[in-house]
Amino acid sequence: MNQKQTDRDMRLHVMLGICLLLFVILLGRMVYLQLWRGDYYTKQSDGNRLRQSKIIAPRGLIYDKDGKELVNNLPGYTALLQKQSEYKPETLQSISQLLQLPLEEIQKKIKDNADYYEPILLKSNLTPDMVTRIEEQRRYIPELMLQVQPVRNYPYHELAVHALGYVGEVSAYEIENGLFKNVTQGSIVGKAGLEKSYDKVLRGEDGAFMEEVDVGGNVVKHYDAVKPIPGKNLQLTIDYRLQKALEEFTDKHLAYLRSSGIAPKARAAAVVAVDPRNGAVRAMVSRPDYDPNLFVHGISSKDWNKINNDDSYPLNNKVISGEYPPGSTFKIVTGSAAFELNKVRIDEPIFDGGFHPLVPTMGNAGGEVLGWLTFISGLAMSDNVYFYELGYRVGIDNIAKYAHIYGFGQKTGIDLEGESNGLVASKQVKREIWNEDWRLGDTFNAAIGQGFNLTTPIQLSVMLSVVANGGIKYQPYLVDSILNADGTLFERPKREAGKHIDVSQRTIDYMRQGMSATTQEGGTASYFSQLSKPIAGKTGTAENSHGRDHGLFVAYGPVDDPELVVVCIVEQGGFGSTAAGPIVYKAFEEFFKERGWMPEDKPQQQSAQPEQ
Repeated sequence: MNQKQTDRDMRLHVMLGICLLLFVILLGRMVYLQLWRGDYYTKQSDGNRLRQSKIIAPRGLIYDKDGKELVNNLPGYTALLQKQSEYKPETLQSISQLLQLPLEEIQKKIKDNADYYEPILLKSNLTPDMVTRIEEQRRYIPELMLQVQPVRNYPYHELAVHALGYVGEVSAYEIENGLFKNVTQGSIVGKAGLEKSYDKVLRGEDGAFMEEVDVGGNVVKHYDAVKPIPGKNLQLTIDYRLQKALEEFTDKHLAYLRSSGIAPKARAAAVVAVDPRNGAVRAMVSRPDYDPNLFVHGISSKDWNKINNDDSYPLNNKVISGEYPPGSTFKIVTGSAAFELNKVRIDEPIFDGGFHPLVPTMGNAGGEVLGWLTFISGLAMSDNVYFYELGYRVGIDNIAKYAHIYGFGQKTGIDLEGESNGLVASKQVKREIWNEDWRLGDTFNAAIGQGFNLTTPIQLSVMLSVVANGGIKYQPYLVDSILNADGTLFERPKREAGKHIDVSQRTIDYMRQGMSATTQEGGTASYFSQLSKPIAGKTGTAENSHGRDHGLFVAYGPVDDPELVVVCIVEQGGFGSTAAGPIVYKAFEEFFKERGWMPEDKPQQQSAQPEQ
């Protein structure tokens, strides 16, 4: 029994010795770690962590037809908030003061990004002062990150803004509704114009990198990164020089119309210049305009209210979305229908006694009596009574048919979002919208482009291009080619091939003769004869139930070998020859100067007579 007790005591001592040895070893290790390796492990344990961030891919550049940069990128600092389950109120308050960003806006961004892993974009294009202050406070606010990102830049500000568009941060709504594919919260996407239409091409593919940071947010170690793939570049059909000249002159002319009292409310206009040989858009102007740079960094409430509350709608691209009665420019359609259906001869005289005998209340706008007219003189003098008679002979169904043939009542397919269909007058349209029967007076109005007809300036450019090129309808477009980063061709956007419309060459030639007479002596735009090469044109006045009539002018030239079609409408401008004609004149003057057909210093000539 004593032997068993002795054995137990010995085992107990051995176990105590082992425990004591282990304790000494652990104590020694602790002393070693604290005294000899303390600094190293303090750094390792002092809040070091890994974080992953994306590298924003630079958006592709946008060039004019000659390679001039219209849109590019600049380097800029961006403030990002690292994702956490919750944030201290004092931390968010400090960030608000550093970024000069309302606390409510920061909290909203946090809420909107609750379901995403990526850091939250708080503010882009930080000022140097903000960057300095953030660097000074980084140890106390490690959640706040600084990152260099490409910032979209529009060096010419408002120039061609309705064609180019603008960019902005993608919203949660846009992501949830699939409006943009393969984007994460905080991504910069196209919001309007070509920036939106070609967003997927321009955006490229973001990269990513992993880094180790300490508690103060300082980078301790970099890991391998996935490099971003820059977006493709766009080369447009836009001619920078023509675009700039047209914008400057349009602003100057609108100011003149207002200040002179000719058209006191003429603030809005749309101008488009197109190559009739292929549909390439050389210039696109919509007034009023705005600076797209305001949207890049998040537009302020003050700037947004100024733009959004403008009753002339600066954000609307009136070239593709503005719907107006085509006025006398529509007489091309009525004339085409009459010749194609053999309802009139080119030399057949029709008497204008100031009104049409079947509807005596309908006559010329100024009550003029122009006597016997043939088609050429009737179109050149924009006589209403003559075209009332043509409308009566062909009927509304045939007027509508040929309107559709020329492209009215349907989108042209231009590579921009937001294009309107317009409206072609017909019995069905009146019944569906107004629930009324069709009357002869409605046919007369439709024949001269009034009443229920609505068209967009881009549709008018398609119609006029058909006349100019001899009968081929082309799809208008703005992007000539998509380029790789090194400038080599990636691809050309697919578009419909030109198609010959179902109108004879004889009829097209008659339209060309009538439009040529418009710009000669006795026509409603005879001042165009002062240009170095002959131009064919057509004036128009569009009825406006909300104020003064809109003024229209359409033209192509040179007559013998057309290279340019120009359409202009000035809202509440009155007569087309005085309101829109000078702008179209300027377009051809500039176009001819570029080709050396006119001296650079030739002064602009402005004179006009009213048309109906």
